[in-house]
Amino acid sequence: MARTLADIVAHFGGELKGDGARVVTGLATLEAATPGQLSFLANPKYRSQLAATRAGAVILAAETLAACPGDAIVTPQPYLYFARVSQWLAAGQAPAPGIHPSAVVEAPLPPSVSVGAHCWIGADVDIGENSVLYPGVRIYPGCRIGRRAIVHSGAVIGADGFGFAREATGEWVKIAQTGRVVIGDDVEIGANTTIDRGALEDTVIEDGVKLDNQIQVGHNVRIGAHTAIAGCVGIAGSARIGARCTIGGAAVILGHLELADDVNVSAGTLVGKSIARPGNYTGTVPFMAHDEWQKNFARLRHLDAQADKIRALEKRLAHLEQLLEKKS
Repeated sequence: MARTLADIVAHFGGELKGDGARVVTGLATLEAATPGQLSFLANPKYRSQLAATRAGAVILAAETLAACPGDAIVTPQPYLYFARVSQWLAAGQAPAPGIHPSAVVEAPLPPSVSVGAHCWIGADVDIGENSVLYPGVRIYPGCRIGRRAIVHSGAVIGADGFGFAREATGEWVKIAQTGRVVIGDDVEIGANTTIDRGALEDTVIEDGVKLDNQIQVGHNVRIGAHTAIAGCVGIAGSARIGARCTIGGAAVILGHLELADDVNVSAGTLVGKSIARPGNYTGTVPFMAHDEWQKNFARLRHLDAQADKIRALEKRLAHLEQLLEKKS
């Protein structure tokens, strides 16, 4: 969708520096942009690309304006401004409302909902207005999805949680999963992400949550409002994640734990105990050359023995200090 810079500033605010009549038809990176495209500078490490960009205009902060070779839109939060403009320019690309002929829909849906090819929506499913389900989505019976949801291809919502009790003989007895998945408004669910229904209570995804691709959300999990979770994260059953948290890719959160609001977990971190205070948490080991890794981590097996030796040495040192004090 073509827009002038003046149109964009009138709609989103900011300060225009340059030709308001300039027309842009899309967004691109500083390096790849053409004169008909709008770019942005949010990360300082890309500042070196600004002087050579061919972009028709750049969204940037006031402190980088002097280095911009052409038109600009100045705003305190360039990345947020870019995000809003991207939605506006892409508005005409949204799937049209309606149900694809190959979809199987067993529940009444609002006319504004878009359901792609080969989706299956089970009985007693409730989906809010203006939601979009891309091809191949599966929603099991009884689940609830709020308004303006975006559910990408291959997502499965409401499959049974992984609940089993073990017999003395070693056999597993399935526990009936009778809860639901309840999803709030403005939630986005990535491709091939799975959200299991609760065993007794519901699995709950609150308003504004953003889930990336290939995330596993176990039964009875609760994810607080406006939390964002990157790809390949695994969340075990009955974990509670607070509001406005961020979880980096491939992190693992063990079951029955609680994370406070505003917790940021780094990629690859194993969260093995509850986190009661907001802040940044990391549990990864920096990568290194393989031979060096083998040498260093071979010593991990001897940490307990080394700790015992240190305690013994501390006791001997304390004893020697006592003897010296008596002699003095």
